[in-house]
This record gives sequence, structure tokens and C-alpha cells, in this order.
Amino acid sequence: MYNGRSKMADLISENYNMLLLMNRFGIPLGVGEKSIAEVCRENSVDLETFLYVVHYLSSRTTGDNMDLHRRISIPQLIVYLRNSHDYFLHYRLPELRSKLLNALEEAPQDVVYVIIKFFDEYEDEVRKHMSYEDKYVFPYATKLINGEKDSKYNIDIFRKKHDQIELKIKELKNILIKYYPTQSGYKLHSVLYDIFACQIELYDHNHVEDHVFIPAVAKLEEEMSDSLV
Repeated sequence: MYNGRSKMADLISENYNMLLLMNRFGIPLGVGEKSIAEVCRENSVDLETFLYVVHYLSSRTTGDNMDLHRRISIPQLIVYLRNSHDYFLHYRLPELRSKLLNALEEAPQDVVYVIIKFFDEYEDEVRKHMSYEDKYVFPYATKLINGEKDSKYNIDIFRKKHDQIELKIKELKNILIKYYPTQSGYKLHSVLYDIFACQIELYDHNHVEDHVFIPAVAKLEEEMSDSLV
């Protein structure tokens, strides 16, 4: 269990996937021997929010959500989630597409067409999914934080329509594993490894929204409703 006194370098060394988390909180490398608390303070990152996400991604448990909206910074969490969207839409998925094309360069054109079409449709789904959150969900949460209640929207609407965007990329992975024959294999195996990794990254992103962001906003809604009674 990490705390504010733990060294940031130890966190990264023992959990390399936390590199993505650091990036999404806007924390650069070059942390030296500094503690997590020191690094967060220097980069204007809320310590409790950072640690909460670290512990959730490490253990998949959130503990008591009773005062979650008070214990973490929802604005800071929104920054983290927006940066996650930027990573997937402007780096991870375009890079994956490029590597996939490279791996398929010797395949028959009809095979390449089907696989890339499948990928492009998936990327479009992810873009729509994340654009909805950027355009409607995060601004709604921000207004709520500022004391503005929206009578036509609530976080439960988002919760009910929040789908698992990592599932279709799992289908692509399975298509390549089961039906695409290759002899040399280095390029394809490399891109398959990246697809596995991207699936996990998307799963983690979705679960932070489902199990940290949504409960925190729901608690804030509940508190606002109680204050109006």
C-alpha cells in the first residue's frame, strides 16, 4: 500500500503501468528520490486523488465510497480522464493502426481491407464514446461542482449508457489469432501484443470512470439534493 511518504520512483519501478497514470495527471519523469506527496505538490496534483486511482488500479477495490466526493478532487479526476481520452484518440489508436498496416503489408488486399475496416469502425466507436463524455458528462460534473443542478440530466443516465469499449478490440485480437496465418510473425506478434495491452488500458480507463468517477459524482448529486430539501 503506497502513501504520500512512499517514493514515486518505487511506485513506477514496481508498477510500470503507473507511467500512464503519471502522464495523465501531468506528472513528468525525473522524480529523483522524492516522495509521492512531494512530486504531487510540485505538479499541483491532488495527493488523495492520485493515491486513490493508484490503489484502485492496483487492487480493483474502492473501499468505502461514503464521502468519495469529499476525499478526492473531481476536477482533478476529470483532467486525468480527459488526458486519457487524448492518449487513446491521438496517440495509442493511431499508432496501433499504423503498426497493424505495417504487419499486414504482405497479406492479400481483401484481408487487409476487412481488418483495417474493422479497426477503423472500432476507432470511430471509441471516438464517439469519448467525445460524448468530453462534451456532456464532464461539463455536467463541472457545473455540479460549481453548485449548478441540471434538471434534465444526471450521472445515472451516463452510467446506464456507458458501454465497455474494450470488447470490440478483443474481437479484433481474436480474429488475428484464429484466422490470420503468418510465417515470420515478428511484426504481427508485436502488434498483437500491443492490442492486448491496449485492451487492458481501455478496460482500466472504463473502470476508473465506472467505479471512481461515477460514484463520486453520484454522491455529489445526492448531497446537493439533500441540501435542497
